[in-house]
Amino acid sequence: MAQKIVIDPITRIEGHLKVEVEVEGGKVVNARASGTMARGIEVLLKGKDPRDATYVTERVCGVCAGSHGWVSSVAVESAQGAGLPQAARVVRNLILGAMWLHDHPLHFYHLSALDYLDVTAVAHYQGKDAKLLSVKDKIVKLVQAGDTSPLLPRYKPDEFSVNEPDLVTTAVSHYLQALEMQAKAKKMSALFSGKQPHQSSIVAGGVTMLPDLAQIEQFRSLLAEQSDYVEKVYWQDVYTFGTGPLLPLARAGVGGGYGHYLTYGGFPLAEKGRFFFPAGVIFDNQFGNVKPVDPTKITEAVKYSWYSDQTGTKSPSQGDTVFDLNKADAYSFVKAPRYEGKPMEVGPLARMLVLKPDPFMDLVSRYGIKPGAVARHAARAYETVLLAKAMPGWLDELEDLVKHGETRIHDTQHWDPPTNGEGMGLLDAPRGALGHWIQIADHKIANYQMVVPTTWNHSPRDEQGQPGPLEQALLGVPVPDPENPINVVRVVRSYDPCLACAIHIIQPDTQRVLKFQIG
Repeated sequence: MAQKIVIDPITRIEGHLKVEVEVEGGKVVNARASGTMARGIEVLLKGKDPRDATYVTERVCGVCAGSHGWVSSVAVESAQGAGLPQAARVVRNLILGAMWLHDHPLHFYHLSALDYLDVTAVAHYQGKDAKLLSVKDKIVKLVQAGDTSPLLPRYKPDEFSVNEPDLVTTAVSHYLQALEMQAKAKKMSALFSGKQPHQSSIVAGGVTMLPDLAQIEQFRSLLAEQSDYVEKVYWQDVYTFGTGPLLPLARAGVGGGYGHYLTYGGFPLAEKGRFFFPAGVIFDNQFGNVKPVDPTKITEAVKYSWYSDQTGTKSPSQGDTVFDLNKADAYSFVKAPRYEGKPMEVGPLARMLVLKPDPFMDLVSRYGIKPGAVARHAARAYETVLLAKAMPGWLDELEDLVKHGETRIHDTQHWDPPTNGEGMGLLDAPRGALGHWIQIADHKIANYQMVVPTTWNHSPRDEQGQPGPLEQALLGVPVPDPENPINVVRVVRSYDPCLACAIHIIQPDTQRVLKFQIG
């Protein structure tokens, strides 16, 4: 008989997520992912000036800062017929590029790595490295003082937990270093955007400032430090873990899912329609058959979501946000987006499988790594390396424009909203495909819809009963000890949601509540 485990809320993610799994024979046989928080931003936007959408949608999330404002501006631009000056395109790429350099290491070190480390192994470090000895001393003193959050307590270590003292102590030192690098990445972004989170520079039609040569040089200096860190620390840690102690998980493809992938493309290039991370669709793990993205094939189902059935199975451009909190069988505030009727995984793994950079694909082939939780971490780290290498070229573009007297940073000819119009913005955020759709009537927003990466990855079932990508990815995940479902959260966090709080696991036969204070 299957045993039910409820994890509510999932910790170390952004937002509120409940996951229910049924375990039989030591494996997950059924899963449900429930978004337990209503967003409602779309409702708030109705009747507002379309140009306000950039700043309102920025507040959807403070983690992937800038992504919503960027995509919202693209949607408004398309509705208003606005163009984008080259300088504005490059400035946007650099503002958001810096935030990707902030976001990806944060996810690995502070939101996911603790799922794989037995932090207590630090106390057994016997090496001579002064930096690592300092880390050991710091952790031991925290343990003695009973103040180990967020490193401890956590789920119990299992067979896949890394407990080699040198490796664990090095990883914890990089955990601490990552905090410093995140602050510097945010400083980079704020140089061109005014502040972070919730940038102030990107607006519909362009940006509000053109950096001078001194600001460009300051950005370049900080970028050089980030690039060195990303390649020599972050990527090397992910490589070491993925091809070493976590290789059995990687080869087994734990947390794999459907094998359907979608990316809208990321970071527009000078040639119209081209992206640094190209757009594409893959079905059934057929990596050699990348199809172009057709936005007309996107629909959203709501059969198992707390929304009126009248809003379901439509294109987001025709969708609506009408809550139905008493709806029978509903279990999530997340809708169920589908592409050609199929659940799609979005995010770094989708981007790398569409781009297929030789070093990443060679790594996957050489070690027999299958799509799954470990592969997502590898894809996220490797695309960060690629991005860090590309950004100096964008800085060169910007510097050349400034030196030649370029001053156009905004399409002022199309600043005022039209009487009527509609548009969409499709770009990838760090977590995956992000889409905004807008309808304008009488110069005001008549309807606004967002389909965010977590909507794709953590959707509930649809009208055909198809589980969402996360729900499918959890099937078959090993849970040998129901009171320690660490593999479940490893898979959940591999998609990169992010918030911290306490976990309660209810044992269904006894209704006993097991409490863990998880960092």
